[in-house]
Amino acid sequence: MPLTRKAYRAAILHSIADPAVVGIEASYEYFEDGLLVTENGQISAIGPACELLASLPADIQVSHYQDALITPGFIDTHIHLPQTGMVGAYGEQLLDWLNTYTFPCESQFSDKAHAEEVAGIFIKELLRNGTTTALVFGSVHPQSVDSFFEAAEKLDLRMIAGKVMMDRNAPDYLTDTAESSYVDSKALIERWHGKGRLHYAVTPRFAPTSTPEQLTLAGQLLSEYPDLYMQTHISENLQEIEWVKELFPERKGYLDVYDHYKLLGERSVFAHGVHLCDDECARLAETGSAIAFCPTSNFFLGSGLFNLPMAEKHNLNVGLGTDIGGGTSFSLLQTLNEAYKVMQLQGARLSPFKSLYLATLGGARALRLEDKIGTLQPGTDADFLVLDYNATPLLGYRLKQAKSIAETLFVLMTLGDDRTVLQTYAAGNLVHQR
Repeated sequence: MPLTRKAYRAAILHSIADPAVVGIEASYEYFEDGLLVTENGQISAIGPACELLASLPADIQVSHYQDALITPGFIDTHIHLPQTGMVGAYGEQLLDWLNTYTFPCESQFSDKAHAEEVAGIFIKELLRNGTTTALVFGSVHPQSVDSFFEAAEKLDLRMIAGKVMMDRNAPDYLTDTAESSYVDSKALIERWHGKGRLHYAVTPRFAPTSTPEQLTLAGQLLSEYPDLYMQTHISENLQEIEWVKELFPERKGYLDVYDHYKLLGERSVFAHGVHLCDDECARLAETGSAIAFCPTSNFFLGSGLFNLPMAEKHNLNVGLGTDIGGGTSFSLLQTLNEAYKVMQLQGARLSPFKSLYLATLGGARALRLEDKIGTLQPGTDADFLVLDYNATPLLGYRLKQAKSIAETLFVLMTLGDDRTVLQTYAAGNLVHQR
């Protein structure tokens, strides 16, 4: 097989550590005039262009970008494929919103042709917004996951997804059973988990929609296949938390329900965690579990403000989630814009370098994939973006005033959106061109 070596020249920036742990200066690497070299779908070199250009073979193709920044691909640690068609649904908080909008929308995925159509739209939106890896909820129907993985496999994307398990407290047309959810999930695991760059996530929707029998079988799947993921929701909304107490009176709290059924672990990602307490954060950290911070959704559904400083205090892994369709944008730049405001409302700061970390390396660590994605280190997958400083007239004008990479980065996250993403590369292949 011939070598596919390519080089990309622009300003280059990536996270190499969590600023909350090592301080801002030691958390990133920046090359004002940098060069990124890829070979057979992986990054083979990164550094100053003046040093690396001389070592390249004469025939290598160098793409040179002016007024642009290369970063790792963005990582979305919580998003719902079947809710693509109901983004921006008016007027409800979580539980009413599920019944009024979400469940009817998800019911359409019983039709494979519909699932395939939405999977195509969904993946295009991810790539248009610079998201190269996502942790994805399907619907209760296995074909929702088949359709998604079929579309992702064609582009050699690193994606994680699972069929929703839901056997109570939902409309009859949208429930499975404890046994069928186990059998269907197992078949999907055998078909897709570890195929190319695809991974499977056991996906109980949230504690109220699963019986103890179903949660037991979810835990059993995790024990049968040790490198599976697990994704669900936790402590998003105060009404939801009260409902969990009524349904599981024998448990100490919401997290303890999942803990009891052996759903915590190094590849377990819990969405939201808006109303977690200190003890719960400590237990999540102790088990290596992670939280997906979903600011646009938490604002839109009136759920509350995620306490990032508390999570940092416990050294808890945190990724960023758009949570389409409770969230209102596929763009992680827009999601970071909202995350900044969440911190402001709590009297805390969110530095642009911590934001970059959350959208890239932090997400990779939450998914235990930091050896493969989330940075531009040699040996990792060549999943990266080219961000255009002149994507809009205002952005171009504002960035001409920027005095540092910190300011540039913050402005990209405040004014940027899908238009800012000029190109998206996955495994070294161009998968989106604006």
